[in-house]
Amino acid sequence: MQSENKWQTVIGMEVHVQPKTRSKMFCRCTNDPFCKKPNIHICPTCTAQPGALPVPNEQAIEEVIRLGVALGCKVADYSCFARKSYFYPDLPKGYQISQYDNPFCRNGVLKINGKEIKIHRIHLEEDAGKNFHPKGTDYTLVDLNRAGVPLIELVTEPDIETAEEARRFCQELQLVLRYLDISDADMEKGQMRCEANISLIPANTRAVDKLSGTKVEVKNLNSFKAVEKSIEYEIRRQQRSLEKGEKVVAETRGWNEGKLATVSQRSKEEASEYRYFPEPDIPPIFVTKELVTSLRQQLPELPKQFRFRLKKEYGLNPESIEILSVNKELGNYFEQSASELQAWWKDTNIETKDHPAPAKIYQLLANYIVTEIKKCWINTKNKASRIKCTPENLAELIVMLRENKINSSAAQTILAKMISRGGDPSQIAKELDLVQISDTDVLEESIEKVLADHPAVVEALKSGQEKTLQFLIGQVMKETKGKANPQVVTKIIQSKLKK
Repeated sequence: MQSENKWQTVIGMEVHVQPKTRSKMFCRCTNDPFCKKPNIHICPTCTAQPGALPVPNEQAIEEVIRLGVALGCKVADYSCFARKSYFYPDLPKGYQISQYDNPFCRNGVLKINGKEIKIHRIHLEEDAGKNFHPKGTDYTLVDLNRAGVPLIELVTEPDIETAEEARRFCQELQLVLRYLDISDADMEKGQMRCEANISLIPANTRAVDKLSGTKVEVKNLNSFKAVEKSIEYEIRRQQRSLEKGEKVVAETRGWNEGKLATVSQRSKEEASEYRYFPEPDIPPIFVTKELVTSLRQQLPELPKQFRFRLKKEYGLNPESIEILSVNKELGNYFEQSASELQAWWKDTNIETKDHPAPAKIYQLLANYIVTEIKKCWINTKNKASRIKCTPENLAELIVMLRENKINSSAAQTILAKMISRGGDPSQIAKELDLVQISDTDVLEESIEKVLADHPAVVEALKSGQEKTLQFLIGQVMKETKGKANPQVVTKIIQSKLKK
């Protein structure tokens, strides 16, 4: 982002993620930081009792390596933990076990709209506890259920140039984490916490001097909206200071959602202030090539690959692709339904059975999913009862539409029943008397009546006034209570008027 072409914005992101491990980072306590009862999941190790020793969580280590492999990082042959010293009331040891010189992963890439955002490092550390300030009291309580919970920290290079780009980066990273099933990365629950480092430098500054600006950190952003809005505000704030000839102070700031402004919290710490030194109780961890290869071979399809396949295999429009890729469960539902459509297409199109069904059929399916099915998916809290309409039944509904057995209005009514109670669409169509009439013998009587009742319109159509055809079709639909197949009605009327 540039301000009147005078300034260039330089942004780097730090993202903390809670992986879904069974236990904490250095002990066997249950990883349940959201437990409502305070200080339940604690032990001598995570509460820093004298003599207690940390033992690294193997699952957490594999998860951070898996993320690194997915993002194209170089995985270290060996990695070390370090002590990062600082004082918080909810940090029992007075230091945090983190990583400094030897993180597990370096030099990865995550693409946003074709642009590469380079990953500087990904490492593991432990979380602190939580402070509580009871209303109306002058004291603070500490809950250590979260103390010692594993955290994956990802740090980007300062490649991000706008607040929107920063938001998109965080959104794409969240998707990657969910596709890998490393974390639910729910920002509202604190499972993913973002921090932005922002500085302004003169426009046209050489790439090698990108770090010349004074860096301001905005911490603990708990929504994508907060990421974007806080960076936008901070850019404006720094710009105003620079325009007045003032110096930007290197500091840590917080985001005030109510005031839509960043607020100063403390001066920015340098690495030397944390007094990093190797953790003496944890030996170096050696990572084998066999482990990295195995984790790479087990990688699932990632968001970028899924989007590409939705476009290539199904020909979906960008809007549908975005919705289906953001909600992978919905994407899987689409693919299951599409598989049923493919089977129908092969059975009913002998000459083209070796080719995929037309994109317009898949798009019709996607349209129903990203509208009606999605609403149900979002509004129902209980996953098991989210939707009673199976992928097979939805595919059958699309087939009925394709074969003109029902019209689009009837399809909406049938789908609503399928979502609420389940069932076969053809059976529901019969129950509700929604089966479209395509039999010419049955339609003849209604069409003859409409033509006889509107002789002037018939003459206008014969004289070339094509718009009057829609009026006649509408009258036939009214006569048949909306059940006539409009395509068949059109052909019959045109045939009769040619005679």
